[in-house]
Amino acid sequence: MSGDPAPTSGGADPTGTGPSTARDKAAATQDDQVRNVEASLLRVPPDSVRTRRNAVGRGSAQAPVNQAVHNGATARSGTACDRRADPAGEQFSQRKAAPAQRLSVAVSRMGAFAMRPVDRVVAIAAVPAILLVLAQIAYPLTHGVGRDRVTVAVVGLSAATALVHAGVTRGLRWATGLLVIVSGAGLLAEVLGTATGVPFGAYEYASGRLGPELAGVPLVVPLAWTGGIYPVWVVAGLLASRKSTAAPPRSRTGGPQLSGVRASAAELLSSPAGLRISLTALGAVGWDLFLDPQMVADGQWRWTAGAAGLPGLGQIPYTNYLGWPAVALVMAGLLESWDRTAPDTRRARVVPVAVFLWTWLGSALAHAVFLGLPVSAIYGFLGLGVLGIPLVRGLMARRITLRPLGHGTM
Repeated sequence: MSGDPAPTSGGADPTGTGPSTARDKAAATQDDQVRNVEASLLRVPPDSVRTRRNAVGRGSAQAPVNQAVHNGATARSGTACDRRADPAGEQFSQRKAAPAQRLSVAVSRMGAFAMRPVDRVVAIAAVPAILLVLAQIAYPLTHGVGRDRVTVAVVGLSAATALVHAGVTRGLRWATGLLVIVSGAGLLAEVLGTATGVPFGAYEYASGRLGPELAGVPLVVPLAWTGGIYPVWVVAGLLASRKSTAAPPRSRTGGPQLSGVRASAAELLSSPAGLRISLTALGAVGWDLFLDPQMVADGQWRWTAGAAGLPGLGQIPYTNYLGWPAVALVMAGLLESWDRTAPDTRRARVVPVAVFLWTWLGSALAHAVFLGLPVSAIYGFLGLGVLGIPLVRGLMARRITLRPLGHGTM
């Protein structure tokens, strides 16, 4: 061992593979990698990076900048190498991050949606509607005096839902006109009906159960007309607006089949206004197919005439279902005229539409399951379904939209 020559610390390795040469080669290789990464980042050829470095010089003031670029590029190069070494891991990371990115985008969109002015209108209109739903849920859970109070609350909240929506979307004046037309016509029909039996048939209200009365009619009853007719009126308008005005019927020879008053009547009935009036009358009958059996079963009113009724609902005479469309046609005709006095921006229409769907589907469920009225559940579902089924199909097919005028989405 003592005969081995002692290595010199500063001498060159004769084989060319000593530590100093290895370090130089590693540094050169690292510089080449950095230049390639810098060239890819700057989108220039690697030779131009080498030329730029030689021009600046290692001892110039640009050295700290080059060092910073060197460090950042080395880190990015290491990350790129890691990704090339584990492509499956990169794909997993992307898939893992995708749901979070989508959630972030959705939250951002919801935040932007919440800032729209129309949303404040929806929120205001929705408050009485939500309270209405809660009161209706409480109805089958109560009995006796408690149920009477819940009934009054339901009627008041249904009218408030209609009037608040009308007020915030079309103005206080238009909402007042709505109340006068529908509740006024309803009160006249009820007073006339209890006194003469026209147009619904002979019936009478239970005394003292629903609060103050006028001529034997509880004062909450006219409010029930407003709360029930208004969502039907809105839905009827949505359905009628999808129909184009049809031409008057023509004979086989091509000439007009109708003329004069009959032709004008045909044009009215086929127009959007005529369709809306007709659909409102049909929807009112559908609503009453729920209302009358429920209130009669609860003893709120009773029929004193012995006329026949629908199968399974013999306690309610068929004349009731003739009087309802007659009264609803008058209300709808007056509403159609009043409708032109204020522009309809279609804001917050989701509220009355939701109330309509809740009345239709919720009442069918309540009658069938909670109130023990399966026959009226079927009649009401089919009757109000004349409007409900086309509405749902139109919404699902996007032929009916609830967005307001002047807005892209809602």
